[in-house]
Amino acid sequence: MTIMVWLSLLLICLLGAMSPGPSLAVVAKHSLSGGRQHGLVTAWSHACGVGLYALLTLLGLAVVLKQSPTLFNVISYAGAGYLAYLGVNALRSKGGVAEKLAAGKPSSLFEAGRDGLMISLLNPKLALYFLALFSQFVALGNELSSQIVIVTTPLLVDGLWYTLVACVLSYPKVLQALRSRAQLIDRLSGVVLIALACRVLWSV
Repeated sequence: MTIMVWLSLLLICLLGAMSPGPSLAVVAKHSLSGGRQHGLVTAWSHACGVGLYALLTLLGLAVVLKQSPTLFNVISYAGAGYLAYLGVNALRSKGGVAEKLAAGKPSSLFEAGRDGLMISLLNPKLALYFLALFSQFVALGNELSSQIVIVTTPLLVDGLWYTLVACVLSYPKVLQALRSRAQLIDRLSGVVLIALACRVLWSV
């Protein structure tokens, strides 16, 4: 794989990671409620899910997913349900940002890791994203070294991007400014997550 081909892959991965969506909402939620460590756990568990999809694409399993509408719909509905679950909890402030900041009870690291991983694994659009934009690079990855680069690039890009997000949101001055708006953040996060769930259902 040439450096120019890798730079093209890197650009696509950056654009995908930086696109606003449920992943950003979940990383922000755990960074605000639990601090930097929780945000980092969420970020890298999400990155592992992205890396898994990259691996599946490399192995050709994403093609099977695309050719099986039933499986695609099942995963889509499961993903929408999980987004809606997170959204309702945020609206009710049950385990949400506002309640946890007020009570001083952040979610566990397990919960942060679970949410980050599930948001990526229950996103079939991610598989189709890799299939549409990533397959051209998979075709070039005949050598083991190229295959390793193809899988690790999106994983590292996603993890590093959300690491930056977690660090910025957990910076003391930023966190102090957001604490007074925790209730509003809960409400907005809930609305966004439910809207994203509806969007997934609408597109199925």
